[in-house]
Amino acid sequence: MNQVLIKGARLYGEGDPVDVLVTGGTIAEIGSVSAPDDAEVIEANGQVLLPGFVDLHTHLREPGREDTETIETGSAAAALGGYTAVFAMANTDPVADNSVIVEHVWRRGREVGLVDVHPVGAVTVGLKGERLAELGTMAKSAAGVRVFSDDGHCVHDPLIMRRALEYSTALDVVIAQHAEEPRLTVGAQAHEGEQASRLGYAGWPASAEESIVARDCLLAEHAGARLHVCHVSTSGTADVLRWAKERGTRVSAEVTPHHLLLTDERLATYDPVNKVNPPLRTNADVEKLRAALAEGVIDCVATDHAPHAPQDKDCEWSAARPGMLGLQTALSVVAATMVETGLLDWRGVAKVMSERPAEIAGLPDQGRPLAVGEPANLALVDPGAQWTVRGVELASLAANTPYEGMRLPAVVTATLLRGRVTAREGKIC
Repeated sequence: MNQVLIKGARLYGEGDPVDVLVTGGTIAEIGSVSAPDDAEVIEANGQVLLPGFVDLHTHLREPGREDTETIETGSAAAALGGYTAVFAMANTDPVADNSVIVEHVWRRGREVGLVDVHPVGAVTVGLKGERLAELGTMAKSAAGVRVFSDDGHCVHDPLIMRRALEYSTALDVVIAQHAEEPRLTVGAQAHEGEQASRLGYAGWPASAEESIVARDCLLAEHAGARLHVCHVSTSGTADVLRWAKERGTRVSAEVTPHHLLLTDERLATYDPVNKVNPPLRTNADVEKLRAALAEGVIDCVATDHAPHAPQDKDCEWSAARPGMLGLQTALSVVAATMVETGLLDWRGVAKVMSERPAEIAGLPDQGRPLAVGEPANLALVDPGAQWTVRGVELASLAANTPYEGMRLPAVVTATLLRGRVTAREGKIC
Protein backbone atom coordinates (compact mmCIF):
# COMPACT_ATOMS: atom_id res chain seq x y z
CA MET A 1 0.00 0.00 0.00
CA ASN A 2 1.35 3.42 -0.99
CA GLN A 3 2.39 5.50 2.02
CA VAL A 4 3.72 9.05 2.20
CA LEU A 5 4.89 10.81 5.36
CA ILE A 6 5.00 14.60 5.33
CA LYS A 7 7.16 15.58 8.29
CA GLY A 8 6.87 18.91 10.04
CA ALA A 9 4.14 20.68 8.07
CA ARG A 10 1.99 23.54 9.36
CA LEU A 11 -1.64 22.82 8.50
CA TYR A 12 -3.10 25.93 6.87
CA GLY A 13 0.03 27.74 8.04
CA GLU A 14 -1.24 27.63 11.62
CA GLY A 15 0.11 26.25 14.89
CA ASP A 16 3.14 24.05 15.42
CA PRO A 17 4.47 21.72 12.70
CA VAL A 18 3.01 18.22 12.67
CA ASP A 19 3.60 15.02 10.74
CA VAL A 20 0.95 13.84 8.28
CA LEU A 21 0.85 10.17 7.29
CA VAL A 22 -0.97 9.34 4.08
CA THR A 23 -1.98 5.73 3.52
CA GLY A 24 -3.92 4.36 0.57
CA GLY A 25 -5.06 7.74 -0.65
CA THR A 26 -6.36 9.13 2.64
CA ILE A 27 -4.91 11.00 5.60
CA ALA A 28 -4.28 8.23 8.13
CA GLU A 29 -2.59 10.05 11.01
CA ILE A 30 -1.70 13.58 12.12
CA GLY A 31 0.71 14.29 14.95
CA SER A 32 4.12 12.90 15.80
CA VAL A 33 4.49 9.96 13.43
CA SER A 34 7.34 7.51 12.94
CA ALA A 35 8.01 6.78 9.29
CA PRO A 36 6.87 3.32 8.15
CA ASP A 37 9.64 1.33 6.48
CA ASP A 38 8.23 1.66 2.97
CA ALA A 39 6.91 5.24 3.20
CA GLU A 40 8.07 8.06 0.95
CA VAL A 41 9.20 10.84 3.29
CA ILE A 42 8.82 14.54 2.49
CA GLU A 43 10.65 16.88 4.86
CA ALA A 44 8.39 19.92 5.12
CA ASN A 45 10.46 21.88 7.64
CA GLY A 46 7.54 24.06 8.66
CA GLN A 47 6.09 24.61 5.20
CA VAL A 48 2.36 25.22 4.76
CA LEU A 49 0.12 22.26 3.95
CA LEU A 50 -3.11 23.03 2.10
CA PRO A 51 -5.82 21.02 0.35
CA GLY A 52 -4.97 20.59 -3.35
CA PHE A 53 -6.15 23.46 -5.52
CA VAL A 54 -9.14 23.28 -7.85
CA ASP A 55 -9.24 25.38 -11.04
CA LEU A 56 -12.70 26.01 -12.48
CA HIS A 57 -11.31 27.59 -15.64
CA THR A 58 -8.51 25.97 -17.65
CA HIS A 59 -7.88 25.78 -21.39
CA LEU A 60 -6.10 22.52 -22.24
CA ARG A 61 -6.60 22.95 -26.02
CA GLU A 62 -7.05 19.22 -26.68
CA PRO A 63 -8.55 18.24 -29.05
CA GLY A 64 -7.60 20.54 -31.90
CA ARG A 65 -4.71 22.75 -30.79
CA GLU A 66 -2.21 20.25 -29.44
CA ASP A 67 0.54 22.52 -30.76
CA THR A 68 -0.21 24.95 -27.92
CA GLU A 69 -1.14 22.58 -25.08
CA THR A 70 -2.21 19.00 -24.47
CA ILE A 71 -4.04 17.39 -21.61
CA GLU A 72 -0.69 15.87 -20.60
CA THR A 73 1.33 19.11 -20.60
CA GLY A 74 -1.51 21.11 -19.07
CA SER A 75 -1.93 18.49 -16.34
CA ALA A 76 1.80 18.70 -15.62
CA ALA A 77 1.59 22.48 -15.28
CA ALA A 78 -1.40 22.08 -12.98
CA ALA A 79 0.31 19.53 -10.73
CA LEU A 80 3.42 21.71 -10.48
CA GLY A 81 1.15 24.59 -9.48
CA GLY A 82 -0.42 22.62 -6.62
CA TYR A 83 -3.63 21.67 -8.43
CA THR A 84 -5.36 18.34 -8.01
CA ALA A 85 -8.42 19.08 -10.18
CA VAL A 86 -8.99 21.29 -13.22
CA PHE A 87 -11.99 22.07 -15.41
CA ALA A 88 -11.16 22.03 -19.12
CA MET A 89 -13.12 24.58 -21.12
CA ALA A 90 -15.22 23.60 -24.11
CA ASN A 91 -13.71 25.83 -26.81
CA THR A 92 -11.72 23.01 -28.38
CA ASP A 93 -11.80 21.88 -32.01
CA PRO A 94 -14.20 20.15 -32.31
CA VAL A 95 -16.15 21.92 -29.59
CA ALA A 96 -16.99 19.91 -26.48
CA ASP A 97 -20.73 20.16 -27.09
CA ASN A 98 -21.55 16.44 -27.05
CA SER A 99 -20.83 13.32 -25.02
CA VAL A 100 -18.20 11.98 -27.42
CA ILE A 101 -15.84 14.95 -26.95
CA VAL A 102 -16.33 15.38 -23.20
CA GLU A 103 -15.75 11.67 -22.64
CA HIS A 104 -12.55 11.86 -24.71
CA VAL A 105 -11.24 14.71 -22.54
CA TRP A 106 -12.27 12.91 -19.35
CA ARG A 107 -10.66 9.61 -20.37
CA ARG A 108 -7.47 11.31 -21.53
CA GLY A 109 -7.22 13.06 -18.19
CA ARG A 110 -7.55 9.75 -16.37
CA GLU A 111 -4.85 8.21 -18.57
CA VAL A 112 -2.41 11.00 -17.74
CA GLY A 113 -3.36 10.80 -14.07
CA LEU A 114 -1.62 13.91 -12.75
CA VAL A 115 -4.79 15.83 -11.88
CA ASP A 116 -8.49 15.12 -12.14
CA VAL A 117 -9.55 16.61 -15.48
CA HIS A 118 -13.23 17.53 -15.58
CA PRO A 119 -14.52 18.59 -19.00
CA VAL A 120 -16.75 21.65 -19.20
CA GLY A 121 -19.55 21.18 -21.69
CA ALA A 122 -20.64 23.88 -24.13
CA VAL A 123 -23.95 25.62 -23.44
CA THR A 124 -24.76 26.02 -27.12
CA VAL A 125 -23.92 23.99 -30.21
CA GLY A 126 -20.56 25.03 -31.59
CA LEU A 127 -20.44 27.94 -29.11
CA LYS A 128 -22.59 29.84 -31.60
CA GLY A 129 -25.25 30.92 -29.12
CA GLU A 130 -28.10 29.79 -31.38
CA ARG A 131 -29.42 26.58 -29.82
CA LEU A 132 -28.74 24.59 -26.69
CA ALA A 133 -26.20 21.79 -26.79
CA GLU A 134 -26.90 18.31 -25.40
CA LEU A 135 -26.62 19.31 -21.75
CA GLY A 136 -28.51 16.29 -20.46
CA THR A 137 -26.52 13.80 -22.50
CA MET A 138 -23.21 15.30 -21.38
CA ALA A 139 -24.32 15.43 -17.74
CA LYS A 140 -25.31 11.75 -17.85
CA SER A 141 -22.24 10.63 -19.80
CA ALA A 142 -19.25 8.83 -18.28
CA ALA A 143 -17.64 12.28 -17.90
CA GLY A 144 -20.50 13.39 -15.63
CA VAL A 145 -20.29 17.03 -16.73
CA ARG A 146 -21.28 19.39 -13.92
CA VAL A 147 -20.32 22.77 -15.41
CA PHE A 148 -21.37 24.20 -18.77
CA SER A 149 -19.93 27.29 -20.44
CA ASP A 150 -19.44 28.89 -23.84
CA ASP A 151 -16.34 30.60 -22.45
CA GLY A 152 -14.64 32.72 -25.05
CA HIS A 153 -18.15 33.63 -26.19
CA CYS A 154 -21.03 35.10 -24.25
CA VAL A 155 -24.42 33.41 -24.33
CA HIS A 156 -25.76 36.80 -25.36
CA ASP A 157 -29.32 35.86 -26.36
CA PRO A 158 -31.38 36.26 -23.16
CA LEU A 159 -33.91 33.64 -24.25
CA ILE A 160 -31.19 31.03 -24.86
CA MET A 161 -29.57 31.88 -21.53
CA ARG A 162 -32.91 31.66 -19.75
CA ARG A 163 -33.58 28.22 -21.26
CA ALA A 164 -30.10 27.02 -20.27
CA LEU A 165 -30.60 28.16 -16.68
CA GLU A 166 -34.05 26.57 -16.48
CA TYR A 167 -32.80 23.30 -17.93
CA SER A 168 -29.81 23.29 -15.55
CA THR A 169 -32.06 23.09 -12.50
CA ALA A 170 -33.34 19.65 -13.49
CA LEU A 171 -29.77 18.43 -14.03
CA ASP A 172 -28.36 20.12 -10.91
CA VAL A 173 -25.51 21.64 -12.92
CA VAL A 174 -23.91 25.08 -13.13
CA ILE A 175 -24.06 27.49 -16.05
CA ALA A 176 -20.85 29.54 -16.22
CA GLN A 177 -21.09 32.75 -18.22
CA HIS A 178 -18.43 34.64 -20.14
CA ALA A 179 -19.95 38.04 -19.42
CA GLU A 180 -19.44 40.23 -22.47
CA GLU A 181 -22.19 42.00 -24.36
CA PRO A 182 -20.76 41.55 -27.89
CA ARG A 183 -22.47 44.60 -29.34
CA LEU A 184 -20.51 46.79 -26.91
CA THR A 185 -17.11 45.24 -27.68
CA VAL A 186 -17.00 45.25 -31.49
CA GLY A 187 -13.38 45.99 -32.39
CA ALA A 188 -12.45 46.58 -28.75
CA GLN A 189 -8.78 46.05 -27.92
CA ALA A 190 -8.29 47.37 -24.36
CA HIS A 191 -10.13 48.63 -21.30
CA GLU A 192 -12.03 51.78 -22.20
CA GLY A 193 -10.22 54.55 -20.39
CA GLU A 194 -7.24 56.85 -20.31
CA GLN A 195 -4.70 54.23 -21.37
CA ALA A 196 -6.68 53.05 -24.40
CA SER A 197 -7.20 56.65 -25.52
CA ARG A 198 -3.52 57.44 -25.19
CA LEU A 199 -2.42 54.31 -27.07
CA GLY A 200 -5.06 54.55 -29.79
CA TYR A 201 -6.88 51.33 -28.92
CA ALA A 202 -10.63 50.92 -29.35
CA GLY A 203 -12.13 50.86 -25.87
CA TRP A 204 -13.74 47.89 -24.10
CA PRO A 205 -16.31 49.34 -21.66
CA ALA A 206 -16.78 47.91 -18.20
CA SER A 207 -20.53 48.02 -18.80
CA ALA A 208 -20.18 45.28 -21.41
CA GLU A 209 -19.41 42.90 -18.55
CA GLU A 210 -21.57 44.42 -15.85
CA SER A 211 -24.77 44.53 -17.91
CA ILE A 212 -24.60 40.81 -18.73
CA VAL A 213 -23.88 39.89 -15.10
CA ALA A 214 -26.86 41.93 -13.92
CA ARG A 215 -29.13 40.40 -16.57
CA ASP A 216 -28.03 36.84 -15.83
CA CYS A 217 -28.35 37.25 -12.07
CA LEU A 218 -31.99 38.20 -12.60
CA LEU A 219 -32.54 35.29 -14.99
CA ALA A 220 -30.93 32.86 -12.55
CA GLU A 221 -32.97 34.21 -9.66
CA HIS A 222 -36.26 33.72 -11.50
CA ALA A 223 -35.22 30.24 -12.65
CA GLY A 224 -33.87 29.19 -9.25
CA ALA A 225 -30.72 28.17 -11.09
CA ARG A 226 -27.03 28.26 -10.25
CA LEU A 227 -25.04 30.84 -12.19
CA HIS A 228 -21.27 31.16 -12.15
CA VAL A 229 -19.59 34.31 -13.49
CA CYS A 230 -16.25 33.73 -15.19
CA HIS A 231 -13.20 36.02 -14.84
CA VAL A 232 -14.73 39.04 -13.09
CA SER A 233 -12.69 42.11 -14.03
CA THR A 234 -14.48 45.31 -12.97
CA SER A 235 -15.39 47.00 -9.72
CA GLY A 236 -18.94 47.43 -11.02
CA THR A 237 -19.33 43.69 -11.46
CA ALA A 238 -18.34 43.22 -7.82
CA ASP A 239 -21.12 45.63 -6.86
CA VAL A 240 -23.66 43.73 -8.97
CA LEU A 241 -22.60 40.43 -7.38
CA ARG A 242 -22.99 41.85 -3.88
CA TRP A 243 -26.47 43.11 -4.76
CA ALA A 244 -27.47 39.75 -6.25
CA LYS A 245 -26.20 37.75 -3.30
CA GLU A 246 -28.04 40.00 -0.87
CA ARG A 247 -31.22 39.13 -2.82
CA GLY A 248 -30.49 35.41 -2.35
CA THR A 249 -29.52 34.73 -5.97
CA ARG A 250 -27.59 31.49 -6.40
CA VAL A 251 -24.62 33.13 -8.05
CA SER A 252 -20.91 32.48 -7.63
CA ALA A 253 -17.95 34.18 -9.28
CA GLU A 254 -14.26 33.81 -9.96
CA VAL A 255 -11.39 36.24 -10.43
CA THR A 256 -8.14 35.45 -12.24
CA PRO A 257 -4.68 35.99 -10.76
CA HIS A 258 -3.81 38.43 -13.53
CA HIS A 259 -6.81 40.61 -12.75
CA LEU A 260 -5.63 40.69 -9.12
CA LEU A 261 -2.16 41.93 -10.04
CA LEU A 262 -1.87 43.52 -13.47
CA THR A 263 -3.42 46.75 -14.78
CA ASP A 264 -3.89 48.37 -18.16
CA GLU A 265 -0.71 50.36 -17.55
CA ARG A 266 1.06 47.26 -18.86
CA LEU A 267 -0.31 48.01 -22.32
CA ALA A 268 2.10 50.93 -22.79
CA THR A 269 4.70 48.48 -24.16
CA TYR A 270 2.31 47.27 -26.90
CA ASP A 271 3.39 43.71 -25.97
CA PRO A 272 0.54 41.29 -26.88
CA VAL A 273 1.49 39.03 -23.97
CA ASN A 274 -0.67 41.47 -21.97
CA LYS A 275 -3.70 41.02 -24.22
CA VAL A 276 -6.44 39.06 -22.47
CA ASN A 277 -10.21 38.73 -22.45
CA PRO A 278 -11.62 40.46 -20.45
CA PRO A 279 -8.89 43.08 -20.68
CA LEU A 280 -6.63 44.27 -17.90
CA ARG A 281 -8.45 47.04 -16.07
CA THR A 282 -7.43 49.97 -13.83
CA ASN A 283 -5.69 50.01 -10.47
CA ALA A 284 -9.02 50.96 -8.87
CA ASP A 285 -10.59 47.81 -10.33
CA VAL A 286 -7.72 45.67 -9.05
CA GLU A 287 -8.09 47.05 -5.53
CA LYS A 288 -11.87 46.45 -5.59
CA LEU A 289 -11.45 42.88 -6.87
CA ARG A 290 -8.98 42.04 -4.12
CA ALA A 291 -11.35 43.40 -1.47
CA ALA A 292 -14.31 41.52 -2.99
CA LEU A 293 -12.36 38.26 -2.96
CA ALA A 294 -11.35 38.75 0.66
CA GLU A 295 -14.95 39.56 1.58
CA GLY A 296 -16.39 36.56 -0.25
CA VAL A 297 -18.39 38.59 -2.77
CA ILE A 298 -16.12 36.93 -5.32
CA ASP A 299 -15.95 33.28 -4.33
CA CYS A 300 -12.75 31.92 -5.76
CA VAL A 301 -9.64 32.26 -7.90
CA ALA A 302 -9.56 30.59 -11.33
CA THR A 303 -6.60 30.78 -13.67
CA ASP A 304 -8.18 31.10 -17.13
CA HIS A 305 -4.93 29.37 -18.20
CA ALA A 306 -4.78 30.12 -21.94
CA PRO A 307 -1.70 28.86 -23.80
CA HIS A 308 -0.99 30.20 -27.28
CA ALA A 309 1.50 29.38 -30.03
CA PRO A 310 4.26 31.96 -30.67
CA GLN A 311 2.72 33.10 -33.95
CA ASP A 312 -0.51 33.95 -32.12
CA LYS A 313 1.28 36.29 -29.72
CA ASP A 314 4.40 37.50 -31.53
CA CYS A 315 2.49 39.80 -33.87
CA GLU A 316 0.79 43.17 -33.88
CA TRP A 317 -1.61 43.78 -30.99
CA SER A 318 -4.84 43.75 -33.02
CA ALA A 319 -4.02 40.35 -34.57
CA ALA A 320 -2.85 38.67 -31.36
CA ARG A 321 -4.97 36.09 -29.56
CA PRO A 322 -6.08 37.00 -26.02
CA GLY A 323 -4.92 34.88 -23.11
CA MET A 324 -2.19 34.14 -20.58
CA LEU A 325 -0.63 31.14 -18.88
CA GLY A 326 -1.69 30.77 -15.26
CA LEU A 327 -1.50 27.31 -13.71
CA GLN A 328 2.06 27.41 -12.36
CA THR A 329 1.99 31.04 -11.25
CA ALA A 330 -1.48 31.27 -9.66
CA LEU A 331 -0.48 30.43 -6.10
CA SER A 332 2.42 32.87 -6.17
CA VAL A 333 0.28 35.72 -7.51
CA VAL A 334 -2.36 35.07 -4.86
CA ALA A 335 0.38 35.06 -2.22
CA ALA A 336 1.70 38.39 -3.51
CA THR A 337 -1.67 40.12 -3.86
CA MET A 338 -3.70 38.63 -1.02
CA VAL A 339 -1.41 37.08 1.62
CA GLU A 340 1.46 39.58 1.67
CA THR A 341 -1.07 42.44 1.72
CA GLY A 342 -2.86 40.93 4.73
CA LEU A 343 -6.15 40.43 2.92
CA LEU A 344 -6.07 36.63 3.32
CA ASP A 345 -4.24 34.19 5.54
CA TRP A 346 -3.33 30.71 4.31
CA ARG A 347 -6.65 29.28 5.49
CA GLY A 348 -8.27 31.93 3.33
CA VAL A 349 -6.12 30.82 0.40
CA ALA A 350 -7.39 27.28 0.92
CA LYS A 351 -10.94 28.60 0.79
CA VAL A 352 -10.63 30.55 -2.48
CA MET A 353 -8.31 28.15 -4.32
CA SER A 354 -9.66 24.80 -3.14
CA GLU A 355 -12.73 24.67 -0.94
CA ARG A 356 -15.10 27.08 -2.71
CA PRO A 357 -14.31 25.96 -6.27
CA ALA A 358 -14.83 22.34 -5.20
CA GLU A 359 -18.18 23.28 -3.63
CA ILE A 360 -19.28 25.25 -6.70
CA ALA A 361 -18.51 22.32 -9.02
CA GLY A 362 -19.82 19.68 -6.64
CA LEU A 363 -16.60 17.69 -6.17
CA PRO A 364 -17.04 15.54 -3.05
CA ASP A 365 -13.38 14.51 -2.70
CA GLN A 366 -11.67 17.86 -3.40
CA GLY A 367 -11.28 20.87 -1.14
CA ARG A 368 -11.72 18.70 1.91
CA PRO A 369 -10.45 19.54 5.42
CA LEU A 370 -6.96 18.50 6.48
CA ALA A 371 -8.14 15.81 8.88
CA VAL A 372 -7.79 12.08 9.48
CA GLY A 373 -9.93 10.05 7.10
CA GLU A 374 -10.12 12.75 4.44
CA PRO A 375 -8.85 12.28 0.87
CA ALA A 376 -5.16 13.10 0.53
CA ASN A 377 -5.39 15.72 -2.21
CA LEU A 378 -2.71 18.06 -0.93
CA ALA A 379 -0.41 20.94 -1.83
CA LEU A 380 2.74 21.73 0.17
CA VAL A 381 3.86 25.35 -0.09
CA ASP A 382 7.07 27.06 0.99
CA PRO A 383 5.81 30.57 1.83
CA GLY A 384 9.28 32.01 2.36
CA ALA A 385 10.73 30.94 -0.97
CA GLN A 386 10.88 33.08 -4.10
CA TRP A 387 11.28 32.19 -7.74
CA THR A 388 11.79 33.96 -11.04
CA VAL A 389 9.26 33.21 -13.77
CA ARG A 390 10.69 32.06 -17.10
CA GLY A 391 8.14 31.07 -19.72
CA VAL A 392 10.40 28.54 -21.44
CA GLU A 393 10.91 26.73 -18.12
CA LEU A 394 7.20 26.19 -17.47
CA ALA A 395 5.63 22.82 -18.20
CA SER A 396 3.17 24.17 -20.76
CA LEU A 397 3.97 23.87 -24.45
CA ALA A 398 3.37 27.62 -24.71
CA ALA A 399 5.39 30.35 -23.00
CA ASN A 400 2.99 33.33 -23.04
CA THR A 401 3.31 34.38 -19.40
CA PRO A 402 2.85 38.05 -18.47
CA TYR A 403 5.09 37.46 -15.44
CA GLU A 404 8.25 36.83 -17.46
CA GLY A 405 11.26 37.79 -15.33
CA MET A 406 9.14 38.64 -12.28
CA ARG A 407 10.32 37.57 -8.84
CA LEU A 408 7.29 36.00 -7.14
CA PRO A 409 6.80 34.69 -3.59
CA ALA A 410 5.76 31.21 -2.44
CA VAL A 411 6.72 27.95 -4.12
CA VAL A 412 4.70 24.74 -4.39
CA THR A 413 7.16 22.04 -3.31
CA ALA A 414 4.90 18.97 -3.51
CA THR A 415 1.47 17.96 -4.77
CA LEU A 416 -0.39 14.77 -3.87
CA LEU A 417 -3.38 13.37 -5.75
CA ARG A 418 -5.21 10.78 -3.65
CA GLY A 419 -2.03 10.10 -1.73
CA ARG A 420 0.24 9.76 -4.75
CA VAL A 421 2.97 12.35 -5.22
CA THR A 422 2.43 13.93 -8.64
CA ALA A 423 4.95 16.76 -8.38
CA ARG A 424 7.87 17.41 -6.09
CA GLU A 425 10.57 20.10 -5.99
CA GLY A 426 9.60 21.45 -9.40
CA LYS A 427 9.52 18.11 -11.19
CA ILE A 428 6.72 15.79 -12.26
CA CYS A 429 6.76 12.43 -10.48
